[in-house]
Amino acid sequence: GIAAIILGYADEVVDNAVIEQISRGNCFAINHELEVELAEELVNLIPCAEMVRYAKCGGEACSIAVRIARGATGRDRILFCGYHGWHDWYLAANLDAAGALNQHLFSGIEPIGVPQALSETSVPFPYGDVNALGELLDRYKGTVAAIIMEPCRTEHPPEGYLQAVRKLADEHDVVLIFDEVSTGFRHGVDGVQTVLGVVPDLAVFAKSISNGYPMGCVVGKRDVMESASRMFISSTYWSDTIGMRAALTTLREIRRRNVPQQLHQFGARLQQEINKVAADTGAPVECYGVEVHPSLRFSPADPADMQKISTLYVQEMAKRGCHGYPSFYLNAAQGEAEMQQTLAAAAEVFTILRETSESGDWDAKLECELRTDAFQRLVK
Repeated sequence: GIAAIILGYADEVVDNAVIEQISRGNCFAINHELEVELAEELVNLIPCAEMVRYAKCGGEACSIAVRIARGATGRDRILFCGYHGWHDWYLAANLDAAGALNQHLFSGIEPIGVPQALSETSVPFPYGDVNALGELLDRYKGTVAAIIMEPCRTEHPPEGYLQAVRKLADEHDVVLIFDEVSTGFRHGVDGVQTVLGVVPDLAVFAKSISNGYPMGCVVGKRDVMESASRMFISSTYWSDTIGMRAALTTLREIRRRNVPQQLHQFGARLQQEINKVAADTGAPVECYGVEVHPSLRFSPADPADMQKISTLYVQEMAKRGCHGYPSFYLNAAQGEAEMQQTLAAAAEVFTILRETSESGDWDAKLECELRTDAFQRLVK
């Protein structure tokens, strides 16, 4: 459930709207008016949105977007950058080169059960490197259906980068898809497209669109989205009213409360205060990245101790009542009390990190196994 909460846990407004909707029914044999109401909301909000398709999660929505792009272009190959779920089209990248996905958020993902016939149908490219993307488009000229990418995650894109990606997509007649599952509605009430100044052909949303209730969608330009009408893309639960009511209410509350501004202000201050604590304690820690999703960067005396310092941080923050994942997905319910709790815990923990980094006596401090990439544990 990482990054699914944007208003706060158990938000009263959203939960009450969902409870009321449940009393009216949640799954019908014919289209419900909420399908139209939510679609109109999305089209009015998101720059690229002229048509809408629903889903229940981000990975599923990404797969729908990829299917639409392939159908619209008549091509098979996908170039991607970022994490886009668990489906075959994405994991197929590791059929060609073990570890091809390692630089895309989660490493150690094995393509077990993915047909070998999908080899070379999905190819990763590095974020921020326009030339690398251009070389792939030239190499696979005429066979690429889409470029799908996270427009940003923990750091701001290099200046002009996304504009250059947009230009390359146009030059090669390739569908540009923004995966906004994680970024959506945190940077702006309409996602990142206005903030970053680039409009894709399709965009994918989930997670915070409904404040934790299962819901996702694909939105996009009519000339691309209309091709979906010729495809079989359907599921019983994509239009259940619980997810749609949660999404519609959440989107309106994000706008009413001006949540993106809250997150930017809170995150900017959190970064500043965390870095002040690091400087005061002499800890080898830096808080960096986009304000709505700050992250920690560790610099132990011995670079080989990176996994140990990260593990010790998680362990000690947990002892002090703080979820110690080395990045922060903020929500609008967090306030001064949460800020002060985090900073007080960080002051104690950063002192421990500095002392242990200097002494190198990690084994004496660690009380648990070393952190490993989550998906590596799942595929052992």
